[in-house]
Amino acid sequence: MVAPFPPDADRLAAVRAALPALDAGIYLNTGSVGPLPAETAAAMNEIATYELTTGRAHPDYWLDTLQRMAEARAAVAAVLVTDAADIALTHSATDGMNIGAWSIDWRAGDRAVTTALEHPGGTGALHNLRERFGIEIAYVDVGAAEDQDAVLAAFDVAIDERTRLVAVSHVLWATGAVLPISAIAEIAHARGALMIVDGAQGAGAIPTELAATGADVYAVSAQKWLLGPEGMGAIAVAPGVRDRLLPSFGGYFSFETLDPAGAAVGWRDARRFESSNFHRPSIVGMARSIGWLSMFVGLDWIYERGASMAGLAADRLAAVAGVEVVTPRDHMATLVTFRIAGWPAEAALDELGARVFAVARTVAHLDALRISVGFFTSEAELDRFIEAVTLLAAHTPTTLPPRRRLMVLDQG
Repeated sequence: MVAPFPPDADRLAAVRAALPALDAGIYLNTGSVGPLPAETAAAMNEIATYELTTGRAHPDYWLDTLQRMAEARAAVAAVLVTDAADIALTHSATDGMNIGAWSIDWRAGDRAVTTALEHPGGTGALHNLRERFGIEIAYVDVGAAEDQDAVLAAFDVAIDERTRLVAVSHVLWATGAVLPISAIAEIAHARGALMIVDGAQGAGAIPTELAATGADVYAVSAQKWLLGPEGMGAIAVAPGVRDRLLPSFGGYFSFETLDPAGAAVGWRDARRFESSNFHRPSIVGMARSIGWLSMFVGLDWIYERGASMAGLAADRLAAVAGVEVVTPRDHMATLVTFRIAGWPAEAALDELGARVFAVARTVAHLDALRISVGFFTSEAELDRFIEAVTLLAAHTPTTLPPRRRLMVLDQG
């Protein structure tokens, strides 16, 4: 256990030792999937071994699973600074966005407003709603979101009296820009629309308080900044709108009581939006990762150091001749999107991976690179990465000096 308030270097060393994947390269893609804590992997393996050797059928194990689900909800609630009654487990942030989008009694001609830079996990449901009900989708061009007043003005125009839903990201996956979601929510609510927020790049990366976001539904994924397993997520549902939202799925988990004759009493809290079971080791893994972040590392330190390191990365990249940073410096979280002049993003990513073992990703429609800079990223890693970017920026794919290769001599 890390001692309370250890020196920063000691805490970082302890944290990095608990994340074995960091030894495999410069881990810069938590925005897709984060490194799994060793403690989480051990807990999941323990459950998987139990299921293999003892089985999954005993009633006591079922009751234990329900308790583990409650623990997972409470863990998410702690991150989002809300009550566990506001949390429902899902299989992903995409599931959560679908729950919110399909909770409205849509009619032809209704309108949904989103941005032109959303992840398909946030907009996929809107496309299906348009196909099924003939709703209209308005796409707000937020650009780089540097001018927040301009962003709000664009939403003010887009959200009209026909708008039933506003669906936006807390942090845009493509550019890393933080949107003014609470102010957008004020506009939406004033015109009778619901606000659902894709928090996949927000929860666990930046301070997030459900009430302060203005979101009616806030969706999170376990595998990104919460460092949990894939196939798990959650939604937080604002208490004031819970009864207005219509669950689109129903199952055993949706109801407090079920009568074989057909009578059913649904949960009055957010559990009414749960319907099916979850992979039991993953339930435990999600709760354990969040607990590890909250109690072993410390959320305040995570937010402070993550912001500091991401800002440092953005500043250093911006100082490299030939590099264009897309992410707005004054409205960023832990994602940094940038371009290197003369380099297609995919070619640059391949070169950076080969030269310094950087694990990052591209944003294809922007032809840009995106790095995820976490609280666990070290200054030495940033030094190596920036040095490699500087080398690429000084050349083109055809003029770049060849990489040094290890030659193995045949002694036979």
